[in-house]
Amino acid sequence: MAAAVPADGGHLDELRSGDGRICPPWAEFFGHVGMDGVADLDRRAASLQRQIHDNGITYNVYADASGLQRPWALDLFPMLVPPQDWATIETGVLQRARLLNRMMSDLYGPQELLQRSLLPPALVQGHPGYLRALRGLSPAGETWLHVMAFDLAHGPDGGWWVVGQRTQAPSGLGYLLENRIAISRQFPKAFAGMKVQRLAASYRALMDGIKRQAPQGEDTRIALLTPGPYNETYFEHAYLARYLGLTLVEGNDLTVRDQRLYLKTLGGLEPVHALIKRLDDEWLDPLELRADSTLGVPGLLQVLRAGNLLLANMPGSAILESSALLGFLPGIAQHLLGEELLMPSLGTWWCGEEAALREVVPRLRDGVIRPTYPRSGMDTVIGQTLDHRALDEWAGRLMREPELHTVQDWMPLSQTPTWSEGRLMPRSAMLRVYALADGPGSWRVLPGGLVRLAPRGQLVAAMQRGGSSADCWVLTEGPVDMTSLLQTAPSTLSMALHKRPVTSRAAENLFWLGRYTERAENSLRLARITLELLEGDDAVPESLLNWLSACAVENSLVLAGVPTAAQSPRVFLRSLLAGLSPPPGSSMAASSFSVGFNLRALRLAAAQVRERLSPEHWHLIERAEAEFTRDGAGLSADTESASAEALALLRQASERLAAITGAQTDRMMRDDGWRLLSVGRHIERLVTLSRALSLALEHRCVQETAGFEAVVALFDSTITFHATYQQRRDMVSLIDLLVMDRDNPRAIAWVLQTLRSRLARLSKSATPQDAVLAQGLPDPDTLALTELSCWQRQEHQVRYGALSELLLACERAAADLSDEITRLHFSHADQRTQSLGA
Repeated sequence: MAAAVPADGGHLDELRSGDGRICPPWAEFFGHVGMDGVADLDRRAASLQRQIHDNGITYNVYADASGLQRPWALDLFPMLVPPQDWATIETGVLQRARLLNRMMSDLYGPQELLQRSLLPPALVQGHPGYLRALRGLSPAGETWLHVMAFDLAHGPDGGWWVVGQRTQAPSGLGYLLENRIAISRQFPKAFAGMKVQRLAASYRALMDGIKRQAPQGEDTRIALLTPGPYNETYFEHAYLARYLGLTLVEGNDLTVRDQRLYLKTLGGLEPVHALIKRLDDEWLDPLELRADSTLGVPGLLQVLRAGNLLLANMPGSAILESSALLGFLPGIAQHLLGEELLMPSLGTWWCGEEAALREVVPRLRDGVIRPTYPRSGMDTVIGQTLDHRALDEWAGRLMREPELHTVQDWMPLSQTPTWSEGRLMPRSAMLRVYALADGPGSWRVLPGGLVRLAPRGQLVAAMQRGGSSADCWVLTEGPVDMTSLLQTAPSTLSMALHKRPVTSRAAENLFWLGRYTERAENSLRLARITLELLEGDDAVPESLLNWLSACAVENSLVLAGVPTAAQSPRVFLRSLLAGLSPPPGSSMAASSFSVGFNLRALRLAAAQVRERLSPEHWHLIERAEAEFTRDGAGLSADTESASAEALALLRQASERLAAITGAQTDRMMRDDGWRLLSVGRHIERLVTLSRALSLALEHRCVQETAGFEAVVALFDSTITFHATYQQRRDMVSLIDLLVMDRDNPRAIAWVLQTLRSRLARLSKSATPQDAVLAQGLPDPDTLALTELSCWQRQEHQVRYGALSELLLACERAAADLSDEITRLHFSHADQRTQSLGA
């Protein structure tokens, strides 16, 4: 591998051994890849990036000015861990899992560690993550920690060292699964030939262990608690929920009644017996922890005290994540386990101890300064990057506030090969491995991990600082476990008959996903019709201009105070073009409510239920909004080509929306969530079409040929109309197709019939009241063409009284139905048995 750049001085080279030869695992890897495969690496790297983009794998960065989401960064090559190295890691991690669990039992129980001065009381009780509310609590099976993560460094001496540990809500279990799938597809021969350990058995063991310890045993309902789509690792929350077959919930999906936890669903409240949390402890219960939390569940700690919930992990473990703790673990291991630590930690000193402070101040250049507590506003500082003045300033800070700082030895991270610019480049790597509880007081180590790579030339491997990731292949000399969660068949009839619950939050977002999809289509179609007429060669009748203006205001394409197209066509057109797309980075509140706003609202609603959408469906929604915003940003109403550019932009968005509609219609599970999506869509259609036809009657534009054609076009029925009625343009044919036709999905009667059908089906699986709601809609069976086409002349005007009354009734019924669905399905505030307080 002559093209491979050697590791930097002082760093262990994962690719080469000390004599400069390629290490045996990498020699075997490239042997499977072959010379042709090496020549093909650029293509594979490009294919990998397309796969990440197509799968919608993202990592959210709160402070990223470029937007909410960035694509997940994944390198082409895995890190290879030989069997002997993995044996060392596995043994050391299992010992630490037992140790940390015992520490939790002691810190919230007898507190011998504090009494024997094995831990400074100030470090524990001064830590904001130590939850006094949990003193005396005993979890099921005495298992406090079901998922633990350990950040490991491969040192220059070839040994593995613990740099840090995560116990509150460790991230990465979903990303490493996606990494494994993506990289194994790029190197299938190497993956199959090198006996790489599989991951599924460990995930299954975690789920089985939770069920064995939860109150309901095998019938346990497990949910995964997420902070929501704005969390930096939300993608993996949705991915894990789908992979493990769990319901993904947010805090407002749950409620506490009579010291038990319930999920708000369309069918009412359903019990939850176990919760895997991806939420930091302080946000869990606003009654007893942070009062300003809107992410947690009021009364959750009370459910824990009553023994009615298994929470993985138990709250209160933030103290274990403090870097200061590592320096005390050797003595604690001797006391609690009677054992020496098998895997060492980097040398660590808590500056809150005077002796430790005196020792580290003179040697700050050779250390790493870390915050002792979270939310201190301090980043990790590497001593060797500081000049003399900065070192003196940091020494002063440590002397003034010693308890807030911890100093750790600096150790160069090993460098693993990555593919960059057509050659192998070394990058510093840190390996995160996971211990998963598979029963009471028992853990197993997931045979793999999440590798984090530092940017070339940097010392810290962190995703928030522009780092990337790699897969980890743990090699074995024994048989490979071929367990797959995807091949697991239901073991009981009850499991086979179990239906996925639809939470009230998911139902509400699906409802609005349907509404915004329809609203985007309608506003887009209206904008196209308006632009084509205003920029066409034919004269546009005043009645049609007035109708277009009224519809544009109704659909928020222009503001109400803008002169109509009849009064000032140029001003009206400029306003329409200017409002099509919100500026990139603008807030929803600052945006106009035109096409771009509806596409953004559509994406935001979809993001809330991403776990229910296929990757292709989500990708379509993202692309539709992103492309319209990007291309619309360059649209200027002052240029001659503005209208032509806008029409091209609208046509492209129309194609995207057609694909999105197809995905919703034909590729989603038709459960109650989908029915509410459909109901939302048809409520929006009923309101829009009824109002548009009412305005057409009011402005009498249908009496003109151009106006007649525009109304038919807005109903997306032009081809059908001319195929059926040839050149007829009378009100009877218009009413027949746009109001009465049960085969036209844009006809009023078809929409009414579909709404009533969806509500009738909901009444059988959700609540019987849905059938009552359907009665508030006009009955399409009672509509008569002769009555609706009957007209009277009043004050020199033709008035279609029965048709106007029907359209007004449809508008009002749609609005009332939307309100009643919200009250019935999305709010559980009428329940009065909620259990609150400690």
